[in-house]
Amino acid sequence: MKNIIYLFLLISQVFFAQSNFEKGTALYQKGLYKEAAQAYESVVAEDKLQSAELYFYLGNCYYKLNKVAPSIYNYEKALVLKPNDPETLNNLKFAKKLTIDEIKEIPKVGFSKLIQNFTSIFDYNTWAIIAVSLSFAFLLSFIGYYFSELSLSKRLFFIGMFVMLFALLLSVAAGMSERNNFENDRPAIVFAEMTEVRSEPQKKGSSVILLHEGAKVYVQETLGNWKKIELTDGTEGWIDTMAIREVK
Repeated sequence: MKNIIYLFLLISQVFFAQSNFEKGTALYQKGLYKEAAQAYESVVAEDKLQSAELYFYLGNCYYKLNKVAPSIYNYEKALVLKPNDPETLNNLKFAKKLTIDEIKEIPKVGFSKLIQNFTSIFDYNTWAIIAVSLSFAFLLSFIGYYFSELSLSKRLFFIGMFVMLFALLLSVAAGMSERNNFENDRPAIVFAEMTEVRSEPQKKGSSVILLHEGAKVYVQETLGNWKKIELTDGTEGWIDTMAIREVK
């Protein structure tokens, strides 16, 4: 009986979230962006039906309302669920133009850059699908090699086995690398209108840099009410936890 009640409540919550999402979409299409954002936020609060589409439209609402940090934050959330989505990346680019801070990005160079460029072609879930597909291809090559009677076809299947095995190991390594990058990467968006990055995790620490709403930082560690962050230009410091919101 308890399981039936729990299932009923779960279905009700999903239906409620779905109806609010549809309500938000209808309001968005009418140009009522504030009301649409409230409807979408209610879906987020319910923690149901989380999707890249939800965060994309929520980001659009805040962009239309000239709310810099919430728009960038939600576009970043959308990209976590749907990496490299061209429409989201394009809208994020426009949203970033509303920010005050111009933080340069130090590009990686050398062999590590080449590896990152390769592994980032797909997210780790896609690499996993590729690995499974290559496993089946390897199995089919082995079956073909085992049952083939012609020497030429045996040779071809044998070569195919090694090619598939190499590609399989490569895809597994790439997937593991992307998974590790995803877990260690902790992006956050500055929500405070203006905040100081300190040299130490205390207000008495000297000011390293002044950040404004919408700036993107990367969290390295947490100490009490402070978080150690790094900027894309390599600058490091401590920021008040209340000044930022982590994307993941």
